Amino acid sequence: MNTPTSAGPADLAPADVSTPVSGLRAAIASGRFVVTAELGPPRDANPDAITRKAGFLRGWVDAANVTDCQGAKVKLSSMAGSVLARAAGVEPVMQLTCRDRNRIGLQSDLLGAAALGIPNVLLLTGDHPRYGDHPEAKPVFDLDGVQLAWAARTLRDGTLMSGERLAHPPRWLIGTVENPYAPPTAFRARRLAKKVAAGAEFVQTQYVFDVERFAAWMAEVRALGITQRCAVIAGVGPIRSLRVLEMLSTGVPGIYVPDEVGRRLRGVPADKVEAEGISLCVETIQQVAEIPGVRGVHVMAFGFERGVPDIIERAGVGPRAALARAQGGSGHAD
Repeated sequence: MNTPTSAGPADLAPADVSTPVSGLRAAIASGRFVVTAELGPPRDANPDAITRKAGFLRGWVDAANVTDCQGAKVKLSSMAGSVLARAAGVEPVMQLTCRDRNRIGLQSDLLGAAALGIPNVLLLTGDHPRYGDHPEAKPVFDLDGVQLAWAARTLRDGTLMSGERLAHPPRWLIGTVENPYAPPTAFRARRLAKKVAAGAEFVQTQYVFDVERFAAWMAEVRALGITQRCAVIAGVGPIRSLRVLEMLSTGVPGIYVPDEVGRRLRGVPADKVEAEGISLCVETIQQVAEIPGVRGVHVMAFGFERGVPDIIERAGVGPRAALARAQGGSGHAD
């Protein structure tokens, strides 16, 4: 497994401001291979859904993303979900998209997140409403993902986009997203460089199913010096059914599933597809961990949070594995 020798991206020291320090920031700065996961809010006002999912992840991940109306579908707000996740013992990463808010609303929510003790934010442009459950909704997109990263860094430096100074700036860790497989692929590393220049300190990628192509993208990322300033966290996830395989292969723009993955999953009995998909995910984690510059993985297992601990344990990564190694154990920590 690739073990970083540096202390992590040089600019990860938190500013002297008021929000609680990010544990994810500390994990990245330590040089340890980090693990994050996805925690999807419910489509109603039931807080128990967040608490239950957080219970599966607690102790196994360094932080969990609370999504912001993913797929342009109405869900419990990412800010509320983040507060609930934190209360349940899981450090949240609050996602914030440009789709539904102008720069006033975005800055307001970022300040609100800081005031509520949310230590990490993940900033992205967001899916267009036409793809969601309210296709007639008017999109905002006053800013894009690059501009929002810059706005967040400006806030953390103590200034609103208007230039007005803040008496109590936030101190969250700023994250972004990138898709190594989306066309035009030749520009994806340079696009990430723009986000890092704007203020992003960690990036979570789209699903990695083609490790060879991802490794080639990482070579470009390293050549641009991005890994010295930003922690690259590779997106992974289990394909648990042939229906999901078909959806990812044909119905989700920007996701690339190699033919050999399809052949492998179709080559086992129907009742073995889920187990094979989980094994494939474990193998992918172990392979991307060997790629220079990869600082962790982001496990996306929508509706399958209960399976995340098994994936992480089998892959031998995450905070529990690090603790077990430090104690001289096998990696199977309680």
